[in-house]
Amino acid sequence: MTGRIRRAGIRYYIPSDRGIGRMIVCDRCPGRAVIFQKYSGSHLCSRHFQEDVHRKAREVLRSYRIFGGPCRVAVATSGGKDSSSLLVILHHLFGHREDVELLAVSIDEGIDGYRPRTLAAASAVARSLGVEHLVVSLRDEYGVTTDGLASGGHPQGPCSFCGVLRKGLLNKTARNLGADALATGHNLDDEAQTVMLNYIKGDVDRLYRLRPKRAIPGMVPRIKPLRRVPEKEMGLYAILRDIPFENAACPYISRAMRQEVKDLLNGLEAKHPGTKYSIMRGFERILDLQPPGSYEAIPCAGCGEPSSDGVCASCRLLEQVRGEESL
Repeated sequence: MTGRIRRAGIRYYIPSDRGIGRMIVCDRCPGRAVIFQKYSGSHLCSRHFQEDVHRKAREVLRSYRIFGGPCRVAVATSGGKDSSSLLVILHHLFGHREDVELLAVSIDEGIDGYRPRTLAAASAVARSLGVEHLVVSLRDEYGVTTDGLASGGHPQGPCSFCGVLRKGLLNKTARNLGADALATGHNLDDEAQTVMLNYIKGDVDRLYRLRPKRAIPGMVPRIKPLRRVPEKEMGLYAILRDIPFENAACPYISRAMRQEVKDLLNGLEAKHPGTKYSIMRGFERILDLQPPGSYEAIPCAGCGEPSSDGVCASCRLLEQVRGEESL
């Protein structure tokens, strides 16, 4: 029978050959395969699967050219499988180097019954690695919470507010820490979804802003070491490494258009393995067509953070919220 690993509601099947009743071995050694990558046609054991994840992360990191010398990296940790695994991977790759400092940063958006559990998971991972963990909140910085915004009857969904404010606070915190880069746990699925969302909305300018490590005054360069690793593989990685993580989904995710795009892409990937990689290859070719100087940042008149037109997205949203509350 097919073996299985189950953790936090996620089930992964260990391949077996039902026809002859024998386990399927790894393509690289005699070990038992724990995954079959349809897009690559490879069966991999636990050791070679983890090495494959590390290889993909290293290849992405080389393109950023940040770790060639001394650096301080803020790692955005939410307590989920991706960001927790990212912290473990970066510590595995660079923990032996005295000139590389990792700092874990979490944002408390104010989501009762959800965020406290994820913050506890993030703290457990950072503590196990000996990495400093800093938690900052939307309430302390902006005087709002995602729960409050969700119940306020605003025309925009809570994810719109939460995403913008979280990104702004992550950048500000990383900059205040003197970080040379801000690492996020976005995986292949996250990146493909973002590209498709902008295709659907016809937002070419925002597509160009997704270019890795853009030099923008006031913005800490963002790096996404997991952008070539599928989401399910990150879940399996976390299980095999016994990494503490909270698997519960944000209670507001069903109200986001991203969830619809995610379901669409998962359906396409199931029928046509490699679709998500193809989307990203096409996106990278589009980036090569970006005209020079097509995006310049100027300080926000309200808070001084980088903006495209003198008012940053966070200030614009907060002004909208406060205007609606005054009516």
